[in-house]
Amino acid sequence: MTEDSAAGKAAEQATGNATGETGKAAGKPESAGRTGLGQGPGRLLVMLYGVFTVAAASRSIYQLIAQYQEAPLAYILSAVSAAVYAFITVSLVRGGEGARKAAMVCCALELLGVLTVGTWTLADPSAFPDQTVWSDYGMGYLFIPIFLPVTGLLWLRRSRRG
Repeated sequence: MTEDSAAGKAAEQATGNATGETGKAAGKPESAGRTGLGQGPGRLLVMLYGVFTVAAASRSIYQLIAQYQEAPLAYILSAVSAAVYAFITVSLVRGGEGARKAAMVCCALELLGVLTVGTWTLADPSAFPDQTVWSDYGMGYLFIPIFLPVTGLLWLRRSRRG
C-alpha cells in the first residue's frame, strides 16, 4: 500500500465513508443523511410536481388578478392546487421520514381534490364557468393531475420500505 492510498483510506475512515456512516454520525449536516425521496424514479415526480407548480401558480395568479369576477371558485381552486403541488415538490426534495409523511398526506388530499372537483365539474358544469387544473379530472392537462397523486402515493409508500 502506498503512502497516498493509506492517507486516503485514513481520511475515508475519519469521515465515515468507508464504514457506511451518514448524516450526523459522519459529521455531516442532518439533511445529508435523509432518504432521497427525489432520487431515482422520484426525480421524475419532482420534475412533474415542479412543472405543475409553475403552471398552476402562473395560471391562477393571472386569472385571480385579471379575471377574478368571471369564475372566482375555479381560480381559487387552481391556486390551491398550485400550493399543494409546491408543498409536495419541497417535501420530495427535502427527503426524510417527516417529509415523506407530509407528502403522503398532501398527495392523498390532492387525489381527493382531483376526484371531488373532477366529479363536480362533470355533474354541474355551470358551477365552473372556467376550467381549473383539476376540472374533468385534469383533462386540460392530459389527465396528469389524476395520475400524479396516485403515482406519488405509490412512490412514497415504496420509499418507506427502501
